[in-house]
This record gives sequence, structure tokens and C-alpha cells, in this order.
Amino acid sequence: MPGLTRLLAKRPVSGVSLGCMSLSHGYGEKSSSEYSEKFLNKALDLGYTMLDTAAVYGHGHNESMLGKFISQRRNEFFLASKCGFGQKPDSQPSINGRPEYIRATCEASLKRLQTEHIDLYYLHRRDFNVPIEDSIGALADLQREGKIGAVGVSEISAADLHKAHAEHPISAIQSEYSLWTRNAEIEVLKASQNIGAAYVAFSPLGRGFLTNKLHDTSQMAEHDLRQTMPRFNADNYPANLSLLPAYVKLAQRQGCTPAQLALAWVLAQGANIIAIPGTKDLAHLEENIVANNLELDSDIMLKLNDLINQHTVHGARYSDRAEATVTTERFNPKD
Repeated sequence: MPGLTRLLAKRPVSGVSLGCMSLSHGYGEKSSSEYSEKFLNKALDLGYTMLDTAAVYGHGHNESMLGKFISQRRNEFFLASKCGFGQKPDSQPSINGRPEYIRATCEASLKRLQTEHIDLYYLHRRDFNVPIEDSIGALADLQREGKIGAVGVSEISAADLHKAHAEHPISAIQSEYSLWTRNAEIEVLKASQNIGAAYVAFSPLGRGFLTNKLHDTSQMAEHDLRQTMPRFNADNYPANLSLLPAYVKLAQRQGCTPAQLALAWVLAQGANIIAIPGTKDLAHLEENIVANNLELDSDIMLKLNDLINQHTVHGARYSDRAEATVTTERFNPKD
């Protein structure tokens, strides 16, 4: 296991672990079976020891790829998946936290993943029509039965985290966190530390912005989810791009790539933080894991904090429609 390790549900995993969504969902077409097989096995060979997926990614496609191509290497990685989103292929995902739905989703996931046990199972989104205690109770039942090893929650507020934890111990909260998305710093990061839960940071590369490789948003795929995000629109993205020249110079001073700088910054924000950059590019896969061995200069840390933060980034992270599905704290525009 290369470099930094962090505890997740009391087990050590690589500080830089892998979000698998991009192979199936969110950023264009699904990867081919041949490519997915090569990619997933390469990830394990490089030392990624936690892989994160979800039932909704590609309507089960993502879980199926993991089951098909690396289930024979199951003892080499910590497996995390998520439930609570509807997954009918002919409709938009819908949130569903009813206990019977959570159980059915888990059973289907176990079959696709070709395993008898998911190490960490998240409630992907809170269902506002179901008490969160009921949803967490269903996950607790699955843990008692041995189908899952630990319970997690995703994209919820500190208040909801405490409600969930009161029902059953929460081992991890997964939410967005990066230089340009600092919402976790309002309350929920501290709350995760207070209850002894890991904080699993998705999109630590700012959905590609912090890699310094996305300069023309017109080149994004037709179904790229960033098309709906205000930060990437024609009004805001040019202003955000103006932050990159100084950022790239800091990466050069550190002797690393912009992506590695962003990942190292996230990991430095707390001893309970695990970063899960998502990619479907083999070169990026190799680049990202290097951050597991990177310690940032203190002066560079200060300059990064001053350069890219909630005051300097233009545009909200989500559309109003997407924002309505989460309870994650938001900055007051006056803050």
C-alpha cells in the first residue's frame, strides 16, 4: 500500500482512493467492458485500496463492472457502495429511502458486485418523505445480517448526521470537498470528527477544474453533468479560469502537477479525510495516486487557501434542482 493510509470503518485504506462513477455515468459515454477491465485492475495494481461505487451509476452498470472484472481480487480492496436513488433506466433518478427499497437495492447490488458483503454502504441521499431514522434503521438491519460491514451517509448536514448517528453508528460521511467547494468547513467536517467518522471527499479535483486541463467547456460531452452546474457556465467559468495561472505556479513550486496539489490539499485538511478522485483515464489514474506520498509546504498551503475559496470562486456548485436533493450546509453570500 503506497504512502498515506486513513481509517475507514476501522480498516486502513489508501488516502487517495478511487471513485468509480466516471466509468459508467456523469461525464459522457460508458467505458467499454474491455477498457473497464483494464482500468479497474490497473487501479488495484497501483495501490488504490478503496473503490467507491453506487447502485445508481449507470443504472447498475458500475457495480456490474466491478463484479465482473475484479471480484476475483475481492480481498485486495475495501468496497463501498450506495443506495437510496431510484434506478429505472427510462427515467431520471429519484430519491427513495424506504426500508424495503433499501433492502431490495442492497440485494441487487450484492448480485451485481458478485460478493456476499459490501464493506461500507451509504444512504446516497436523504429521502425527505421518510424519517432518516427509518432509512438508517434499514441499513443497521443489513449490517446485523452481515450483508454490509458499516453504515455511511452522503450529502447531508451536520444536524442530519447527528440524527443518523443517534439511530446507528455512522462510520463515514461522503460529500464534496475541494479547494473550490468548502461547504464541509461550515460544520459537517467537524461533526464527522466529533463522532469518529471518516470524511470521504468526492470531486476533490473540482470536477476537473483543479487539474488545469479543462479550459474550453464547449468540448464537454453532451450528457456531461457539468453542463448543469453554474460554475461551468459561460457567465462564471471565464472568471474561475483566471484563478488557474497562480494556482499552476504553486504546483510548480511544490514540484507536482495541479491535480496532485489539489488532492494533497484535501488530505491535509483532517486526519479523517479520504479523497476519492474519479477518472476513467489511465494516465490520470497513475497521476492521482502519487498525491498519496505528497506533503505540502506550509507557505504553499497558506497561498492556496487565499487563492481559491468560497469568496473567489464564481457560481454555485449545484443547480437549484440538484441543491434541493441535499441538506449539506451552504455559505451565506455575505460570509
